[in-house]
Amino acid sequence: MRHFNYCPVCGSRHFAPNSVKSRKCDDCGFEFFINPSSAYVALITDSEGRLLVERRGREPAKGTLDLPGGFADSGETAEEGVAREVLEETGLVVTAAHYLFSIPNTYLYSGLNIPTLDLFFRCEVADTQPLRAGDDAAECLWLSPADLSPADFGLKSISEGVRRWKSLL
Repeated sequence: MRHFNYCPVCGSRHFAPNSVKSRKCDDCGFEFFINPSSAYVALITDSEGRLLVERRGREPAKGTLDLPGGFADSGETAEEGVAREVLEETGLVVTAAHYLFSIPNTYLYSGLNIPTLDLFFRCEVADTQPLRAGDDAAECLWLSPADLSPADFGLKSISEGVRRWKSLL
């Protein structure tokens, strides 16, 4: 909240903390809340039970393992969003998305820790053959559950999500 010094509606400097998660403008009355951004995460397995993982091509946590996913776009459902992210990052077409669980997180973006709520989905894909790394994925890999170490995943919520997923097996 300390980075927000001016009211986004009227531009006033009288934009003061109102609660632990909001600021309010003393001039126009606008109240701004810092709410988490929605993000989607896909858990996709192949016919051999291996999990699709990616190597991050960008910061934060560049070079560590990740799962396909990303931020919500306006106007889409969570199922549409996870399918869009999988297509962008892997070239795979999601045919079904089943909600599993959520994990609150923070994501470092442009120097700010953005609060997120990461929604994890078990996804089915039509075909695993068109697999290719795209968007912010540097590489796509299939790993067996025995070869997965949550510590190899650079983002806190993804590491925890992999741990939870493995406990469901």
